[in-house]
Amino acid sequence: MSTPQTFKIKGMHCASCAGIIEKTFKKQKGVESAEANYGTESVKVSFDSEKITPEYLSKTIEPLGYSLMMPTAEEMYMSPDEHAAHLGLNQSKKEKLAEIADMKAKVVSAIPLAIFAIFVMTWDILAQYKVIPRMPFVWAELFDHILPVAATYILVVVGRPYLLGVYRFIRYGKANMDTLIGIGTSVAFLYSLLLSALETQLRPYLNVEHNYYDVTIVVITFIAFGKYLEARSKLKTGDAIEKLLNLQAKTALVIRGGKEIEIPIGQVLHGEIIIVKPAGKIPVDGTLVEGSSYIDESMVTGEPMPVKKNIGDAVVAGTINTTGVFTFKATKVGSETLLAQIIKMVEEAQGSKAPIQALADKISSVFVPIVLVLAVLALDAWLLIGTPSLGFSQALSYGLVSFVGILVIACPCALGLATPTAIIVGVGKGAREGILVKDAATLEKLHKVNVVVVDKTGTITRGKPELVSIKNLSDKTDQKILSILATLENKSEHPIAHAIVTSAKKKKIAFKTLNDFEAVKGKGIRGMIDGVEYFAGNLKLMNALKLSLKAQAIEKETAEGKTPVILATKDQILGLFMVADAIKPEAVQAVKNLHKLGIKTVMLTGDNKNTARFIADQVGIDEIVAEVLPADKLAKIRNLQKNGHVVAMAGDGVNDAPALAQADVGIAMATGTDVAIESAGMTLLHGDISKLVKAIRLSKLTMRGIKQNLFWAFIYNIVGIPLAGGIFYPFFGWLLSPVFAGFAMAMSSVSVVVNSLRLKMKKL
Repeated sequence: MSTPQTFKIKGMHCASCAGIIEKTFKKQKGVESAEANYGTESVKVSFDSEKITPEYLSKTIEPLGYSLMMPTAEEMYMSPDEHAAHLGLNQSKKEKLAEIADMKAKVVSAIPLAIFAIFVMTWDILAQYKVIPRMPFVWAELFDHILPVAATYILVVVGRPYLLGVYRFIRYGKANMDTLIGIGTSVAFLYSLLLSALETQLRPYLNVEHNYYDVTIVVITFIAFGKYLEARSKLKTGDAIEKLLNLQAKTALVIRGGKEIEIPIGQVLHGEIIIVKPAGKIPVDGTLVEGSSYIDESMVTGEPMPVKKNIGDAVVAGTINTTGVFTFKATKVGSETLLAQIIKMVEEAQGSKAPIQALADKISSVFVPIVLVLAVLALDAWLLIGTPSLGFSQALSYGLVSFVGILVIACPCALGLATPTAIIVGVGKGAREGILVKDAATLEKLHKVNVVVVDKTGTITRGKPELVSIKNLSDKTDQKILSILATLENKSEHPIAHAIVTSAKKKKIAFKTLNDFEAVKGKGIRGMIDGVEYFAGNLKLMNALKLSLKAQAIEKETAEGKTPVILATKDQILGLFMVADAIKPEAVQAVKNLHKLGIKTVMLTGDNKNTARFIADQVGIDEIVAEVLPADKLAKIRNLQKNGHVVAMAGDGVNDAPALAQADVGIAMATGTDVAIESAGMTLLHGDISKLVKAIRLSKLTMRGIKQNLFWAFIYNIVGIPLAGGIFYPFFGWLLSPVFAGFAMAMSSVSVVVNSLRLKMKKL
């Protein structure tokens, strides 16, 4: 049986690395699929654990310069929360920070040498055009001895990864970005070394006055500096996970054996009573059993205002108690908690690939071999076409500049980073706003949506019916008839019954003794209270009892979305109780904002047409389809799609599951603490419909960032490679120095990451 697992990878330097790893894994027997991601430096592999092991997979890529990061023996015995914190904060980040520190040390050592090389190079160029006098002979001789030593250090120490790239290409035939840089700088260095060693012998044939030690030094320094900046920037793209992990409390104050004991959160058990003091983090999910307080849930829901919590209310791990002391019962621990599920969803979404990345992946997979061929062709062209007019010495010099320039400037890294960095930032920003994205494909699809279909209950309305009015038709007080009705409804599990019972409890109305209770299917309920038989239900029940109540008496209320509950005895009607599901306060503005985005809104509901029309008119919904079953909702989604619409469906994820799965984007309204809704591609915490608008804006901003990244990455290579190859030299005399090629290559990846990071600053 295939088991999908995600591993961090050491040694990934460019987009072509991802392609090499994928191809290597897919060749192994027992591997079903492999998806490497340069942005997250990870790979998701689905493999048969009975035929193959992660250790074996790691060994297959180790000769190519990569390896999988395996969990340690200590981690194998950690709780899910401890393991997440350890992996997210200690192992992965520590190793990445150590790698960045090593890169920084090499860059710091190389920069003075690069400045020296640029100084010499600039002096030579200015002297050549007689802007300044030629360098004094003693200085020139000294610099001619210093430059080879400096270039050797830069190539062998700072440029070691690039030399290894050349070695692996020669031995295994696998080429990546390191290979291109390694070949280019090595050729420049070896050509210069040859001129230095055989200056006298080669003087008749070559221009021995000009070498390329400075090119080796400056190109490698620029690229190493760019890689350092890129690594630092990429670390910032994934800070959403770190912030979420930092939310987790490390310990919990539990009551065991009548005593307060502080224990690691990994040891908290289901059902344990936990004490939370002011400013304390809530360690696990649970239900409040004593006390009350205001809880700051901003990092989980995105809402800035603390929420009042009373006995019976749910509390969520990672949120912060602001004022009072309270106790709660643990209902979800470890990987079951909302925070753990959010972290898992964010990690998986950030590591997934958007369909738009497919083109970049295809190009990156063949990019390096094509660039090698183009570099050789450019050198050959200079020798064949340039020699008759420029002479062999000059043609060879220009050919080498073009050869090295093409290898250096060609960069699949910007292509490889264009999509994943934007996805990482977008998914992380969404998580901080209470918008949980299941995968990158969902985020991409959402920006194309032109129809949003919503369920009424729990999406447009609160999903919790409330008793809104009482019309007393008896000689009893309102309190007495409500007491009778609440006593009857207390035995029912219907949401309307719950609304009536809750209202009675809030008004502190006493319940009576109920006997001989019976549910009358499709009509209501009956029971004996104080020796009197009472009935509660709809018009059908009243008609069956032959009690006179005209439909017109309740028509106005039902047209306004209210549901009537009629209380009666065998002889008379005692009262009319109106129950309504209140509209969410944010729903009206959310629908207006959807219209501003040019999106049509449709409401699907199983409720009656009058109620649906009243709700739709209040909110501003464009189209309603009422009195439908789950299968009818599915048919409506399919019909919209057949007519060419891209449809997003927002529902509660239970009875709406078929429609959510059929929609181009299924959006679950998570009103509780359970976000594991498999049929939805996106989950909005706390069932807040205003987050739907934010989610669409997030998708549009993310896709805009991806398209900008891809555009500049493509343009960079389309313009850069011909320029470095000397295409424009015959027309304008333009020939790109490998030094500028190295700088441009280094900055291209940095610019892509920085552009993606701009998304963090955007307001949804």
